[in-house]
Amino acid sequence: MAKKPGTNPKGEFAFFNVVYEDDSQRSNRRVPAELLGGLDGDEPARGYIMEQDREIAEKSGRAPLKIKSISRVGAKKK
Repeated sequence: MAKKPGTNPKGEFAFFNVVYEDDSQRSNRRVPAELLGGLDGDEPARGYIMEQDREIAEKSGRAPLKIKSISRVGAKKK
């Protein structure tokens, strides 16, 4: 059943674009916001996404792709 618009709490997840070694890209990968911030900044997102990729690869029977870069959706490029 669909939820009513505006019922999802804001700030619960951060979204990342992921580029893999084969130059493929996955957009809007969700990472819980509670993992981010602090001294490590967005680096914990890499580990979380790598774990998601391992689970997906295990279910599909394929090897997980290596991550080339991760960038937060909407972040300004330096």
